[in-house]
Amino acid sequence: MYGLMKELSAEERPYERCEKYGVSALSDVELLSVLLRNGTGKKGVLELAAEVLNRCGPGKSIGHLSNLSLKELREIKGIGRVKAIELLCLCEFSRRMWRQRYKAGFKVKDASDAAGYFMEELRYKDEENVCILLLNAKNIVIGDFLMTRGTASSSPVAVREILKKSLTMDAVKVILIHNHPSGDPAPSAADVETASLLKKAMALVGIVLLDSIIIGDGVYYSFQEEEIVF
Repeated sequence: MYGLMKELSAEERPYERCEKYGVSALSDVELLSVLLRNGTGKKGVLELAAEVLNRCGPGKSIGHLSNLSLKELREIKGIGRVKAIELLCLCEFSRRMWRQRYKAGFKVKDASDAAGYFMEELRYKDEENVCILLLNAKNIVIGDFLMTRGTASSSPVAVREILKKSLTMDAVKVILIHNHPSGDPAPSAADVETASLLKKAMALVGIVLLDSIIIGDGVYYSFQEEEIVF
C-alpha cells in the first residue's frame, strides 16, 4: 500500500525534488501528485495521490491505474469528472507512446520483439486478453488485433475468428499472444493445447503460427524459445 506523506519541507516537495534530482527520483505518489496538481480542503494532494494508487488494489503498481474505470475514479473524494478523464487520457497517452516504438514497418526478429510489442499494454491487465500479431513473409508487422477478453484466469480463443482475420489481412505468419493477470507467464496445459489446435488449423490454410507468447508482469514466456512442441 502507498503511504501518506504530510508536512513536507519545501526541499522534499515533488516539484523541488524533480528540479534537484530529476523526474526519475520521484516516487509513484509524487509523480501522480504533480499530475493531480491539488487536493481538497481536507486532503493534501500527496494524500489524494496515495488514495488513488491504493484504489488499484493490494500489491498493484502505478501501471494498474489504467484498469480503473471513470466511475471508479470518480468514487474517490477529490477526483471529479475532469481529473478522472485526465487520468484516463494519461494512461492512454502512455500506451500510445510505447506503441510508437513499433511503428509501421517494424520487423519481428525474435520473441522479445513480439513480447515487447504488447508488454506495456497487457502486463497490468486484470483479465486475460488474447491478441494476434500478423506478419508478412519477411516478418514485418502488418497488423495487431485484440481477439478476446476473458476473466482473471482464462479467455476463450476463437480459432475461427483468428483464421478469418489472418486470411483477410493476407498474413503469412502469426504470433499468438496472451497475458496472465497473475504476473506468472508459465504456460498451463490449456495454453499448450490451444496453441497446438491453432497451429494445426492455420497449417490447413497455409499460414504459419510462429510462436505462442505469454505476457507476465514485465516478463514473458515464448514457446519457441523454450522449444515447446505444440
